Amino acid sequence: IEQAIADLKARHGSALRLGAVGSSLGGFMATRVSEMYGCHAALINPAVRPHELLCDYLGPQTNPYSGERYELLPGHMDELRALAVPVTAPERLWVLQQQEDEVLDYRKALDEYRFARLSLECGGDHAFTGFERYPAQIVRFLGF
Repeated sequence: IEQAIADLKARHGSALRLGAVGSSLGGFMATRVSEMYGCHAALINPAVRPHELLCDYLGPQTNPYSGERYELLPGHMDELRALAVPVTAPERLWVLQQQEDEVLDYRKALDEYRFARLSLECGGDHAFTGFERYPAQIVRFLGF
């Protein structure tokens, strides 16, 4: 991500406008992008402290979409821990959260992002049911 942004900055200079959108682990990464580059980010059912969440999955894995096999190692948890950043500008973040996320405990995100803009919905799931209601609002929030 950092290399892609550096490449974009090299091509576009000061005309480059950034915003980030991420779901689950992507929400964790979008938080990092927001903090590092000072841009707005929309976080959909974001993972909080993924190094703690994923430690139960150490060992051989198979990507459910590509079929690729890989091994999740303790070193990967160290890498995730190192990527975590404190939220210093919650006004740049919008958390879209559904309470019936079957993968992540929504209360952890409420605590982590307690000063950010929040859209909390009853029901839903990890894929964020009804997400199609939000893209135009997200684009405006990102400042585009």
